[in-house]
Amino acid sequence: MSYGANNQRLSASVARNRDFILGVLERVLPDAGMVLEIASGTGEHAVHFAAHLPAVTWQPSDPDPEMGQSIAGWAAEAGLENIHPPLIIDATAAAWPVAAADAVVCINMVHIAPWAAAEGLIAGAGRVLAAGGVLYMYGPYRVGGVHTAPSNAAFDADLRRRNPAWGVRDLNDITALAVRNGLALVEVVDMPANNKSVVFAKS
Repeated sequence: MSYGANNQRLSASVARNRDFILGVLERVLPDAGMVLEIASGTGEHAVHFAAHLPAVTWQPSDPDPEMGQSIAGWAAEAGLENIHPPLIIDATAAAWPVAAADAVVCINMVHIAPWAAAEGLIAGAGRVLAAGGVLYMYGPYRVGGVHTAPSNAAFDADLRRRNPAWGVRDLNDITALAVRNGLALVEVVDMPANNKSVVFAKS
C-alpha cells in the first residue's frame, strides 16, 4: 500500500475492481437513500461510488483510525456533498453508531478478519436494514467447501499462514448466517479475478 499527496492510502486492487463493482451496485442499490459501508479501508471505493451515484448518500466507516484519516483525505479532495465523514465502526460490535441504512456494503473484509467479523457484519445489517434493504458483499468465496480457482486456494493458504483466524469463507456458511439474521440471498455475480458479488435483501 502506498500514500497519496495528502497522506491518503492507495490500494492497487481498488483501481482494478472498482468499476466492475460499481456496475453491480448501480443495479442493486436503491435509487436514493443512505448506504453504510463497513470496512471502507483507504476510502477510494467510497469516493468512487459516491461520485458515480450522486442520488445516494455514502457513509464510510472503518475500525482503524488511520484508515479513517485516509477516507477523510480522499473525501476532502473529491469535494463531494453526498459522502459523510467516516465513522469508526467495529463490525463485531453489538451496536453500531448508525440506527438505520437503506443498504450496507462490505468489500474484501470477511476473508481478512476473524469469522466473528462476518457474524457481526451480517447481524448488524440485519439490525439496520428495513424490509427490502440490501446487503452487498464482495470478495473471494468457496462454494460447497470447494475453491473456485487454484489462485483462491493459494490465497486462502497464505491468509491462514498469516493469521489462522483468517481465510476465504464458504458462501454456504455466509448464506446460512444471513438467513439467521433475516436476510435472503438474492443473487451471486461472478466477478473478475475469481471474486464474487453476493447480494442479500432484508426479508
